[in-house]
Amino acid sequence: MSSLALMGVPQTHTLPDGYRIQLAPWGRRELLLIGLPLLIATVLIATLAGPWAPLAVVPGVLLAALLWFFRDPPRAIPVEEAAYVSPADGRVTDVTHLDEYHFFGGPATRVGIFLSVLDVHVNRVPAEAEVVETHYAEGARHDARTPEATDHNESQWVGWQEPCGARFAVRQVSGAVARRIVCPLSPGDHYGRGERFGMIKFGSRTELIVPAGVQIAVKAGDRVHGGSTILARR
Repeated sequence: MSSLALMGVPQTHTLPDGYRIQLAPWGRRELLLIGLPLLIATVLIATLAGPWAPLAVVPGVLLAALLWFFRDPPRAIPVEEAAYVSPADGRVTDVTHLDEYHFFGGPATRVGIFLSVLDVHVNRVPAEAEVVETHYAEGARHDARTPEATDHNESQWVGWQEPCGARFAVRQVSGAVARRIVCPLSPGDHYGRGERFGMIKFGSRTELIVPAGVQIAVKAGDRVHGGSTILARR
């Protein structure tokens, strides 16, 4: 693995010939504060604990789980011009019609995706677009699979506008065990389809909201992959 991958720096948006696990840059703090002590404990127990050396598997497994959570696999990004790709890995929990959505000035459709602790938690941009506005809201810690989470949990909302003028929104919603929403975006930032823009740590929900009339390509229960699964087409 290259030094960039070890540092968590994304290196590609497409699947390489040989698959390599890379880590999300937003996990560096946890990897240093939690992962480093686990690594030291694993080594010390394995080398110095004598008959208790097999216990090194405990911190070793915890370290592996931490690395697995912050994995950031490359994805093959669809080039279909009118497509909106999934902003997250996980399972579609709902496809909901909204009578009025402020960002569009009319009705909309919301696709909700639940991310378990086993899913990749890096968020990706559904289509090439520029950030128009962002809003952060404090909130509760309801299970991200419940309707209460959508209305009451901590969230980060981002409104986007495509070069053609079409608009969409992405909302990151914390879950019962999520502890931090990462979204280093500002109005005026421009991103391509499938680019990484943040993550939610340790369980969450991510939503794509598009104007009514946009064709939804998934249904509740479908498994989706961030940056590669097409959720909708305008």
